[in-house]
Amino acid sequence: MSNSCFATRLSHFLALTPAEEAALARLEDKERQFERGECIRHQGDPADELFIVRKGWLYSHLELDDGKRQILRINFPGDLVGTSSVAFGNASHSLTALSDGVLCPFDRRALAELFEQHSRLATLLFLISQAERVAMDDRLASLGRTDAKARIAALLLDIVVRHRIMGDGDLAEVEIPMTQEDIGDATGLTSVHVNRMMKELKRDGLILRERNRVTILDEGRLVDLAGYINRYAAVDTSWLPAPEA
Repeated sequence: MSNSCFATRLSHFLALTPAEEAALARLEDKERQFERGECIRHQGDPADELFIVRKGWLYSHLELDDGKRQILRINFPGDLVGTSSVAFGNASHSLTALSDGVLCPFDRRALAELFEQHSRLATLLFLISQAERVAMDDRLASLGRTDAKARIAALLLDIVVRHRIMGDGDLAEVEIPMTQEDIGDATGLTSVHVNRMMKELKRDGLILRERNRVTILDEGRLVDLAGYINRYAAVDTSWLPAPEA
C-alpha cells in the first residue's frame, strides 16, 4: 500500500507510476486533526482548499432553511473532498466529522499543477468523478422511487463497496460511526423508521448488526433488494493516455 491514501484509492483503478504516486503524496504533506461532530467547513464559506481524508469519516451535507440537513455523501479515507466547492470559490455544502480523524488540506492551485504535470491523473480523476456522479444519480432515484428498506440496503452496500476500494476486496464487515439520525438524514427517513428497517434486514438474514458494526451476510439478496449497481467496478481506464516519461 502506498504512503498516500489518495494514491492507494486511485491505484484501485489504474497502476500508478512512482512519479504519479509521489505527486499525489505531496498533496498530503499537511495534516489537520478533527473531532467527531466538528464542522470542518460551513456551506457558503470560502473554498480555496480541498481535502484528502487520511483517517476517520466525514459527511457532506446541505443545511436546509427549516434547520434540517440532507446528507449528500459520506467520506472515508482516500476520498478527495471539496471538488464541487472549488468550482465556485465558496462551499456548496457543509462538511462535518462523523468520527475523530485526520484530513490533509491543500490549496486548489496544487490540483491545477497536478493536472498540468500529470495529464493521465487528471483524466483518471475526471473518470472517477463521473462514476461518483452516476452513483449520486442512482442514490437520488433510490430516495425518490424505492421503499425504506431498499434505501438502507443501498446505503450499506455503498459503504462496503467503497471501503473495498482501499484494499480488501472481500470486506463484508464495517464499523459505521453513524447514528440512526445520521442514517435517516442520508436516506430521507426518521430515526425510528431507520431502526425498524435495520431490524427487518437483520431478521431477513441479510445483515448482522452489533452496535455500530454491520456485517453483510447475503450480498446478492441485498443487491437485489436495493437495485444497487456498483458504478466503481465499471470504470473503464483502457483508453487513458500513457504515463508521462
